[in-house]
Amino acid sequence: MIAIGTENCPNKNNMNLERAGFFSYLTQLIVFSPLLFHIVKNVEQTINSYYGFTGVRKEVNSIKKVRRAVMIILIFYLLYIIIFGIVIFKDKHPQVSSTYKEQHKVERFYGNKASQDRVILLEEKKFSGFARINLMENAQESIDVAYYAIHKGYITDLLLGMILDAADRGVKVRILLDGIFHGLRFSLKDAQYALINHPNIEIKFYEPLNPLLPWTWNNRLHDKLLIIDHKYAVIGGRNIGNRYFIQEGEKSPTNDRDVLIINTDPKTKEGSALNQMKGYFNEVWDHPITKVPFDKLSSRQQKKAREANHQLKQKLENLRKTDKKLFNNYYDWVKMSLPTKKVTFIHNPIQRFNKEPWAWYDLTNLMKNSKKSLVIQSPYVIPTKPMLPYMDTLHVPPEKTTILTNSLASTANVMAYSGHIRHINGMVKKGVNVLEYQGPDSIHAKTFIFDDQLSAIGAFNIDSRSAFLNTESMVVIDSVEFTESLEKEMNHYFKKSLKVAKDESYIKDPNLKPGKVSWVKSFSIKGLSYITGLFQHLL
Repeated sequence: MIAIGTENCPNKNNMNLERAGFFSYLTQLIVFSPLLFHIVKNVEQTINSYYGFTGVRKEVNSIKKVRRAVMIILIFYLLYIIIFGIVIFKDKHPQVSSTYKEQHKVERFYGNKASQDRVILLEEKKFSGFARINLMENAQESIDVAYYAIHKGYITDLLLGMILDAADRGVKVRILLDGIFHGLRFSLKDAQYALINHPNIEIKFYEPLNPLLPWTWNNRLHDKLLIIDHKYAVIGGRNIGNRYFIQEGEKSPTNDRDVLIINTDPKTKEGSALNQMKGYFNEVWDHPITKVPFDKLSSRQQKKAREANHQLKQKLENLRKTDKKLFNNYYDWVKMSLPTKKVTFIHNPIQRFNKEPWAWYDLTNLMKNSKKSLVIQSPYVIPTKPMLPYMDTLHVPPEKTTILTNSLASTANVMAYSGHIRHINGMVKKGVNVLEYQGPDSIHAKTFIFDDQLSAIGAFNIDSRSAFLNTESMVVIDSVEFTESLEKEMNHYFKKSLKVAKDESYIKDPNLKPGKVSWVKSFSIKGLSYITGLFQHLL
């Protein structure tokens, strides 16, 4: 009987906005507000000493009063943020209701006959991109897209061009993005106008930023879904950006994982996981906290929309001439796929504040039901105190439990990793096999394998944010054939990983050296761990 982590364990370049969330901004506010107050004070003293005569002094006093008022407002606003954006999330983590437990038994994940859903592992970067292009290219009725973040670059221009092209053919497109980290601003703002302006495209943001409601900042949309025509669905950990689909020439390439689900009998929707995924998408889409970005575009915005529409289509047309291998490919998806006994979609509830940890409950139930082995991959592991009771009766021996995660060298998320390092020692001392990927790129996939039979792939990280705050979704696949394929791919990462010893060093491997870590990155992560240790519930 083991638990993966313990609370308050001893402590063991490129900061990624994902998972750091608004806490990174809040940390800066907390750290720099005293400095700001000190600077304002010094400026006031300098002005007073320079202007000593009465007339100017009165004017300066007026300026001082305004500045003091502004400073007081900023301080109270900062306190308001700390209380309602951080502190209120520290406690009161709801337990999973008896109703949910009764209706969602662990047995539902196991099938006893061939399912109508078949699956393909999308591991390799380029092929995962090719699959998305091909599915959009051949969409006939509908495309539903849900993503946490879109990053500017070649891949984004390509996929947005494909969406506009599909919409021109009459395909109905719905795009659902996180309201803060969606990425369709600045250089991509006009692309947002182009999407809104198209009659066959709808776009919504989940919980858009409201500076006056800091308690809404933490409940982010973290799903990564693509659903085509009730026939195909892609789910995994990839956002939209070059580093998820391109290796060469990228400063921070990221290794991730998706799975393509194929409903071989679209007329019988009820027997497919796609029906569950579509229902979930509709639920989030119709929720009151999901908003349209603009009720109506202004004439200026419509002009920019038309220009962006033309530019994206022109880029797509140019790519069709220069990179012909991307388009018009024939894939026999059914023939390429593997059989399953069952595919089950799981997700968190949709609400503000701390929520019932449905996805975490289901995943830990599968852990408890496992007897032989347990394999977990997550970019970082931050098992906070409210998460631990769900893992109190695991039956898999510690030596048969393996966790694959990033190392100090490979991690792209400094903020989250500063929380992760506080738990490594506790896991290793319990006998869990912790393997850290040595880079030079990073791993971002979220995967569970239970007894070499069931596997789960999706967006869920092992941390409090995924458990209690974000929208999160995974698919649980009952397929020995798929699990074997998955394990084969994961072995490539195991070969580039080192096992953590009980003294927090690495067990030596003659074929692999530890990744190089700059002193700046090492100092930043270890230094931040003392601060983020107080706010791990938001990492």
